[in-house]
Amino acid sequence: MHPTTAWQAMAQRPVSFLTSVWPWRSLAYLAGGVLFGAAVVVVFGLVLAAGLALLLVLVGVVVLAGLVLASTWVASMERRRLRLVDLDHVPDPHRRPDAPGLRARVRHRLTEQVTWRELAFTLISATALWWLDLLVLGFSFGLPALFFEATDATTWPWTVFGALILLASPYTVTSWAGARAAMTRTFLAPRDQELREELREVRASQARFLESFDAERIRIERDLHDGAQQHLVSLGMTLGMLRLDTPADSPQSGLLTEAETQLATAHRELRALIRGLNPPVLADHGLVAAIEDYAGRFPIPVTVDLAFPERLPRKLESTLYYLINEAMTNIAKHSGATTASVQGRYHSDVLILDITDDGHGGVDPEAGTGVTGLADRVGALQGRMRVSSPVGGPTLLHVEVPCRFA
Repeated sequence: MHPTTAWQAMAQRPVSFLTSVWPWRSLAYLAGGVLFGAAVVVVFGLVLAAGLALLLVLVGVVVLAGLVLASTWVASMERRRLRLVDLDHVPDPHRRPDAPGLRARVRHRLTEQVTWRELAFTLISATALWWLDLLVLGFSFGLPALFFEATDATTWPWTVFGALILLASPYTVTSWAGARAAMTRTFLAPRDQELREELREVRASQARFLESFDAERIRIERDLHDGAQQHLVSLGMTLGMLRLDTPADSPQSGLLTEAETQLATAHRELRALIRGLNPPVLADHGLVAAIEDYAGRFPIPVTVDLAFPERLPRKLESTLYYLINEAMTNIAKHSGATTASVQGRYHSDVLILDITDDGHGGVDPEAGTGVTGLADRVGALQGRMRVSSPVGGPTLLHVEVPCRFA
């Protein structure tokens, strides 16, 4: 297993670890901690003194509030520095302010629990951690240097001791760097509650995206129906009137026949496009009827077995229709299947769909194909999707979506 932290690298390969980059990364982490910590102490000390002095005229409150907010910047830098000894990314727990503007942003940050956790970490870092970094570096490198410099006939045992300290320095430095990184992660990583809030925001964003997509689809369907389709109907009437004035055996009659044929084809394709965007059978009769209608026009035989206690909510119905539609389109385009089936049941507030085909399989959900888009749709419904598609087939798309009928 490839190590992702300095501690793992030292524990997995204690000998070859010495020739890896991890000791140097740990050294850079501690040296950077000393420099950054010293700078933070100086700046925070000056600002804190100014804030306390200005409290007499109340302006100090603003200065101290700025000091609290500055700790979020310190925490952000520490998260970036952490990548030197811990390759696992630490996400930023802060949430986006609910309203625009500086005042709303400041108020939002001051009410977040993570802001005060970052302030506590900044104070601990300024008062203890960077001192410990300096102490470890001084012990590992400064003390041996002093012993080497004072070497003579009577102090050679201390020189040997200094050489042993220097030889052990990669382990000493890495051990403290790992401990410091673990402490940093404990303070600055998001809590479970913060991750759940972020996940709720992501799901809400996905839901808004789907609603926006549905609204745009309905608008396009209405524009095509009221605009392009009406123009084609008007053009057909014009061609009909022109035919009345055209002799049946004239050359223009043949051209009119060809134009009417092309117009009929365009009209038929436009109706199919409109029906695909917003099928009336879905709006009038629900998901089961819409899928049965779609399966009846599908190029390969499809068995539809959908049974629900009642009609599904409109939003869920629409999303599942396009999900099944897209899955079946993928089957027709890529699977090489000769048959397919769509099954759906409702159990204990969960709607379960199984879409299968007897194609050649080999679908890779991680390849960024259409399966990813299907998973996004399911994720927006707070559901989950699993794909079983061994090479040679068959392929099974299993979808579970929470659903409660009013």
